[in-house]
Amino acid sequence: MAAMIEPKLISGNANIPLAKAVARRMSMHRGMSVKLVDARVERFNDGEIFVEVFENVRGEDMFIIQPTSNPANDNLMELLIISDAMRRSSASRITAVIPYFGYARQDRRTKARTPISAKLVANLIVQSGIERVLTMDLHAAQIQGFFDIPVDNLYASPIFALDIRHNFKDRLKDIMVVSPDVGGVARARELAQRIGAPLAIVDKRREKAGEVAEMTVIGDVTGKICLIVDDMCDTAGTLCKAADVLLEGGAAEVHAYTTHGVMSGPAVSRITASQLQSVVITDSIEPTKPVSDCAKIRIVPTAPMFAQAILNIWNGTSVSSLFDHETLLPIYEGMYSDLAS
Repeated sequence: MAAMIEPKLISGNANIPLAKAVARRMSMHRGMSVKLVDARVERFNDGEIFVEVFENVRGEDMFIIQPTSNPANDNLMELLIISDAMRRSSASRITAVIPYFGYARQDRRTKARTPISAKLVANLIVQSGIERVLTMDLHAAQIQGFFDIPVDNLYASPIFALDIRHNFKDRLKDIMVVSPDVGGVARARELAQRIGAPLAIVDKRREKAGEVAEMTVIGDVTGKICLIVDDMCDTAGTLCKAADVLLEGGAAEVHAYTTHGVMSGPAVSRITASQLQSVVITDSIEPTKPVSDCAKIRIVPTAPMFAQAILNIWNGTSVSSLFDHETLLPIYEGMYSDLAS
């Protein structure tokens, strides 16, 4: 790619604060001003989405920052229409930066006559002209295989590991990482290995979607500071019930680290009333005011990681290097400077 072509960012309406934060971080890294491309993403009276770009993007390396969070359908359509506008404006390459990938929970057929919606969304994204996807903590890793284009899947666990070492630095020997279900064991184990902590599992059984019928703790959590690790918190039912079960099993206190704060319906009120000491989420989804105001919820930024990942893609260098503690710490040093020694 010609050195004169700079990466350009454009954002839909899903998470404008994150897009602006990524632009600020890229400005710091580049030593020059990086701003979002001037555009408008609006709706006609009947709800149709309209996009107009006010800058020349011909031959540019474009990055569209747009999580497909609630309202998932609107935000997905914004992404597709922005991509179409970029393609028809002769952008040289279009990368979709999707911090939260919606429809990821529909990654397989669990019953007869049901869709695989994640595959359908992947097809739509590719057909819109997008040539690469950058996302974080896909609900199911195999979704990367649904695409016929490169997919870079970042992980929040390196950020969480830094946060844990900073906030529990005098109590690391008492930490136990907990997976809230059998399916999340690999994710929890990876974080446990990063901080040198043991692993426990909460085996849950569901009667139907969104409702947990029974939970059992696998492992000895007596006297431990339990950190529940999950990729998303939707209605918070699983987190709150898991916290109760862990405390009944002898845990000293329970915290949660979840990448995507979906926070639907009663989530915030459940967390507020629960026995959880804290819930740490990222800003992959723009937090609502109730989420931001909740004393038990803390938000860690992803902009430093996404900004560096975008620059690495633009430069043609390794994105997986961001999975390493030594590589990630410098770009988060302002938050975790005590770990730099």
